[in-house]
Amino acid sequence: MAKNYYEITLALAGICQAAHLVQQLAHQGQCHADALQVSLRSLLDLNPGSTLAVYGNDEANLRLGLETLMAVLNSSSRQGAGAELTRYTLSLMVLERKLNRNQAALDELARRISQLDRQLAHYELESQTITGAMAGIYVDVISPLGPRIQVTGSPAVLQNSQVQSKVRAALLAGIRSAVLWQQVGGGRLQLMFSRQRLLREAKTILSRLSPAY
Repeated sequence: MAKNYYEITLALAGICQAAHLVQQLAHQGQCHADALQVSLRSLLDLNPGSTLAVYGNDEANLRLGLETLMAVLNSSSRQGAGAELTRYTLSLMVLERKLNRNQAALDELARRISQLDRQLAHYELESQTITGAMAGIYVDVISPLGPRIQVTGSPAVLQNSQVQSKVRAALLAGIRSAVLWQQVGGGRLQLMFSRQRLLREAKTILSRLSPAY
């Protein structure tokens, strides 16, 4: 069966977007607000009609992720910002594989995410209450699967509990995209052997988007 590289690229961009948000938060204490909202919202629809539906049915919602994906695929650096993004992206994929093999964790994850809906009736998506709840899900369900993702950044920034919650919520969103990536036929071998195909696809999607100002 032929792989659908459009869907695979969208889900991969979702992982990369989460990785980039984690990096921004860890270094600056803030991040691209619209991209964060898209990533956090992706956690809520567990039965989407399509891959794009997970990201609000708009390719532009993944602009940051698509640009990050191209940077990761083009990067050969072993240190610096590019290497950090690659490490986060690959670490999220490793954790997703561990999650996929642990039925109890999968069930608990679905149960905890379904509870977010009740809280969202009273709180905004990016409120401390919701990001704190998402961070709690990450700590309780994903972290114990190991190995833990080492987030690097400004020590002063990373001591802030609100930033910590947003980082963990973004990592949880990255896991969501990694699950989706596997579901649509993604696999780590593609990162080695189909880089050009993924780059072409990402470039094509980005070329359709109106310029960002």
